[in-house]
Amino acid sequence: MQPLKGITVVALEQAIAAPFATRQLADLGARVIKVERPGSGDFARGYDERARGLASHFVWTNRSKESLTLDVKNKDAAALLQRLILEKADVVVQNLAPGAAARLGLSFSTLSALKPDIIVCDISGYGDDLQRPGPYRDKKAYDLLVQSEAGFVSITGTPDEPCKAGLSIADIAAGMYAYTQILAALLQRGRDGKGRRIDISMLEALGEWMSYPLYYTLDGAKPPPRAGASHATIYPYGPFPSGDGKSVMLGLQNEREWVAFCHQVLLQPELADDPRFSGNSKRNAHRGALRTLIVAAFSSLTAQQVLERLDRAQIANAQVNSMHEVWAHPQLAARGRWRTVGSPSGPLPAMLPPGSWDDGEGPRMEPVPALGQHTEAILTELGLSAGAIAVLQAAQAI
Repeated sequence: MQPLKGITVVALEQAIAAPFATRQLADLGARVIKVERPGSGDFARGYDERARGLASHFVWTNRSKESLTLDVKNKDAAALLQRLILEKADVVVQNLAPGAAARLGLSFSTLSALKPDIIVCDISGYGDDLQRPGPYRDKKAYDLLVQSEAGFVSITGTPDEPCKAGLSIADIAAGMYAYTQILAALLQRGRDGKGRRIDISMLEALGEWMSYPLYYTLDGAKPPPRAGASHATIYPYGPFPSGDGKSVMLGLQNEREWVAFCHQVLLQPELADDPRFSGNSKRNAHRGALRTLIVAAFSSLTAQQVLERLDRAQIANAQVNSMHEVWAHPQLAARGRWRTVGSPSGPLPAMLPPGSWDDGEGPRMEPVPALGQHTEAILTELGLSAGAIAVLQAAQAI
């Protein structure tokens, strides 16, 4: 299923948020032309070398794209970029510094005056809107900083120390909303023929994901406590050690499950009627005492034995897997979720994007591009001769 075949996206993108959005558009068949700096490219190319010499973030977010190197500060290269957009693009995505795209003549107002059906998606840390700039518009916004501003760090971690997420969740949230908003804009354009500007803020994207703790603290109420890997307000819901040194994750959601847990997992049916634990609020209030009982019950069991008891009692559970165990996860293997994509370092494993792909075609899973790999082909497509391209190369414009 590649419903975006025939759609061209020109992306002035770096890091994670915009590349993640456009990679998902590429998964659906869109042609994504990634505009990069000559010589260095997207700075995420240099984050690490863990994916067989390539950066792990870059490999994840940039398969199935074409890499075009242009020095957008060079007037000839800037003119070519505008030509590319006006002649080829349905969508422009950018996450440059606030105001940078406008200074390059790539604002929605400038482009839509020349191409009324263009869709422009601007991604920034705090919103890039001159009508409502807000005091944070020009602040630098990296993922950890936005996690902090959105309040995420304040509710994550242990009682003694706040923590960030192990993933770039502010970038990912912004990328997901950019992706869905672009799809919506394409649908709307199919109805009215008009382009749209989409203004995505990392703070607002992660702020939406923070709605549960926001409502939890409504009217000045106390925030949910930091509880490590356990749930802040539902108990027992989190990791517990077993006798073989491994951890088991389990979660109870209702009183039926609590009774089954006491009878079939802990083998202590009397706890089901213990007034300290009658209802989630009381179990949460007495989580220290309850944790002691659970750890004691699990201490003579292996993790596998605990999981078997939980499964028999129909209590939700999971293993606390390492990254190596996820690579070998039996469920992902059984569902055929792994593919291979090309890259400058050779074939790399890649997970299929979420969703069912049962029409025979499947998502687009093409190579991760080398820096500037498609520059000459794209410029030739725009009508430039080999001599003209050589002149641009000599001037380091490409």
